[in-house]
Amino acid sequence: MKKLAVTVLLCLLQLLSRAQDNVDDALAYQYYQQGQFQQAAVLLEKLFNNTKSDAYFELYFNSLLKLKKFDEAEKLARKQIRQSPKNLQYGIALARVYQDKGQAEAANKMYMQVIANLPADEFKIREIANHFYGFQAYDLAISTFLQGRKLLNNDQPFTYELLSIYRYKKDKNMLVQEYLNALPQLPQLLPQAESVLSSVFEDNADYQILQSALLKKIQKEPQTEIYTKLLIWQYLQQQEYEMALRQLIAQDKRIKDDGAILFNTSNTFLDNKAYPTAIKAYEYLLTKGKENPWYLPAKVEMINAKYQLVISGKFDKNAIGELAAAYQAIIDEYGKSRQTLFALSKLANLQAYYLNELSKAEKTLEELLKTPGISAAETGQVKLDLGDIYILTQQPWEAFLIYEQVAKQFENQDIGNEAKYRAARLSFYQGNFNYAKSQADVLKASTSQLIANDALNLSLLISDNLQSKTDSSALKMYADAEMLQFRNQPAQALAKLDSIAIAFPNNSLTDDILMARSRIYIKNNDIPNAITALKMLTEKQSNSIWTDDALFTLADLYENNLKDNAQAKSIYQKLINDYPGSMFTNEARKRFRKLRGDNIGT
Repeated sequence: MKKLAVTVLLCLLQLLSRAQDNVDDALAYQYYQQGQFQQAAVLLEKLFNNTKSDAYFELYFNSLLKLKKFDEAEKLARKQIRQSPKNLQYGIALARVYQDKGQAEAANKMYMQVIANLPADEFKIREIANHFYGFQAYDLAISTFLQGRKLLNNDQPFTYELLSIYRYKKDKNMLVQEYLNALPQLPQLLPQAESVLSSVFEDNADYQILQSALLKKIQKEPQTEIYTKLLIWQYLQQQEYEMALRQLIAQDKRIKDDGAILFNTSNTFLDNKAYPTAIKAYEYLLTKGKENPWYLPAKVEMINAKYQLVISGKFDKNAIGELAAAYQAIIDEYGKSRQTLFALSKLANLQAYYLNELSKAEKTLEELLKTPGISAAETGQVKLDLGDIYILTQQPWEAFLIYEQVAKQFENQDIGNEAKYRAARLSFYQGNFNYAKSQADVLKASTSQLIANDALNLSLLISDNLQSKTDSSALKMYADAEMLQFRNQPAQALAKLDSIAIAFPNNSLTDDILMARSRIYIKNNDIPNAITALKMLTEKQSNSIWTDDALFTLADLYENNLKDNAQAKSIYQKLINDYPGSMFTNEARKRFRKLRGDNIGT
């Protein structure tokens, strides 16, 4: 009985001790979290002595350091080293005491001793590195991981940890090296690498770090395709499209691809208006022969890229006829059908606006309307284009009728609202300002933000410039200039705009004229004059209806034409701050964040 009573008593005492430890544990942690280290240290010392837990040691030791009780902390660390010499955590603790006491040399010697004594155990290596990471000794954590790789005779472990630390430290050189080390074995990391590097890199010099490292890797390991893929991405980021294309073609030949990679990347060239590069890419794909699955798509896209060059004003005007012939060849070969709708539409545009073949353009679209198989929406778009050509052929009444047809057929739809807007614009060209304004006012509530914005601008343009007879007459000249620009007669349009101030000094159209001039210059790729006009508008006409539009256009020119990202970022910031309600603000914010280096999930 006595033995049983003693056993029960011991069990009760153990339970009471555990219960008390649980209470002390919660209270100690609360003190520690609240920064009450004196109270925490008392309880943690007791808990550590009772349990010999490394977790309690860490908290107790940290509390002593916070209280600057360095002698007690050193004594505690040395005692633990004697009792557990293989537990490197205690060596780190002693080094931290030296560090906090200002004995940097002794601390570094001890840290290096810990790293030198690492076991060839991946778990233990990670544990020691985490101790360094815990008190923000990132360089020591890196050294631990790198030493661990040597001990394990393997340069693959700890990839994710090192990438995380290098990214946090913004150590661009080592971040690049670590990705290049990891990608051959972990090609699934490529999207992450592209995203992280684009968020960390700040300027061209950073991308040159990547390019230099990649070229060295490719020279040593030309068979490692993942390096070529990253190099192509790097060239695209730097908008070095010709270099990207060169690598793409070399890759295509090396891996004997069917052209899919090159064809898909060519879309990037088009999106960034690198039309000559896109054309070269498609021309290369055509050399694969008609049996290649990408032959016809490449042929079509090549012609479309040439078309984009024409309308951007960067193409040799003598080649426009050849481009029209290319569209005609597609129509002749494949017939007039829904599949060749794009060719007929583009051909009509060239005939109307670049070849001065208005009757041919009109006939092309009228025949297109008779093509079987095209949808109602496609028919509506063709009718809108035909209405525009009727304006060019001096048939405004026919244009009104066809616009009205589309507006009624597609009531309350975007294409119907577009038809109404074009009718209002035609009224404006003809000087019927009151009717044009009434139609524009209705469209201000359009569900399409772009149409609503255009309608609002037209309404304000009219109302702001009908205050006097002089302004009304000046507005008529301005409308004539807009009509000339619509007819793709930029020189005559600019001359008409210039004559407004001569005929009507001190008119109210200064800001409108500047915006109109900038649009003409941009269409003709005269970027310097476009920037001059836009700067005059934004700096001297800050209350204009066009100011937010002008700011966005100006920033876009700096970003995409002049490659001056700093200036573009500054202008986007001004637009965001000064015009928060503008339709351009959201897009300006996205572009600003991208230029700043934010990772916005492109």
